[in-house]
Amino acid sequence: MDIMNLLEKVKDGNLAVEDAAEQLKSFPFDDLGYAVIDHHRQLRNGCPEVIYCAGKTVEQVEGIVKNMLEIGHSNVLATRANDTIAEAILRMCPDAEWNSLARTVVIKRNPVAITGGGKILVITGGTSDIPVADEALVTAEFLGNEVERMFDVGVAGIHRLLSKLDIIRSANVIIVIAGMEGALASVVGGLTDKPVVAVPTSVGYGASFGGVSALLSMLNSCANGVSVVNIDNGFGAAYIANSMNKLNLSK
Repeated sequence: MDIMNLLEKVKDGNLAVEDAAEQLKSFPFDDLGYAVIDHHRQLRNGCPEVIYCAGKTVEQVEGIVKNMLEIGHSNVLATRANDTIAEAILRMCPDAEWNSLARTVVIKRNPVAITGGGKILVITGGTSDIPVADEALVTAEFLGNEVERMFDVGVAGIHRLLSKLDIIRSANVIIVIAGMEGALASVVGGLTDKPVVAVPTSVGYGASFGGVSALLSMLNSCANGVSVVNIDNGFGAAYIANSMNKLNLSK
């Protein structure tokens, strides 16, 4: 159970102190043997723990989801899920949202309130970057942000990007996702006074080295205000953008 909701119920007389104490026994974490689930992360960091599915068995993911729901996590996000894991979660929660492109599963027991200070804009260089962009979009929305997308506006046809300057300038934080040489982050960084979170992707021909060339280009950006996350890390970019957005940097 969310600790703030628990305390509100005690305050309003809807939950006995003894019952609340019983529920708090599992806080701040539960040790399942193969996973130690951090139930206080929302309280400390403002964002709940997210299930990273890659490398986990179906049974492990099922156990983590079951524990989080029993404790009272109203909404749960699982990332890097494959079809088998997604199907298992959907059997547990038929109303869960499976995005096969983003490889995310979202369980929503309560509507997600928009709590960010402005809009997060997600831009991709090409269509091949959309899977990483979708992971960022799902994550940013899960964390309570207004999100807009702008896909396939890379520097090979830079007029596509320049035709949407009004949208770029209306954003509070911008996530730029690009492979190949990764130049798009520098271009966007030179067009806005808002922070840019750059995500290199593993899209590109042989000498792109699985995204390393884009990563190095973004790290060496000559545009100010560009920060960089690891290759294909849409989740990490959205998490950082969420933190920036909730600082209300536009004011």
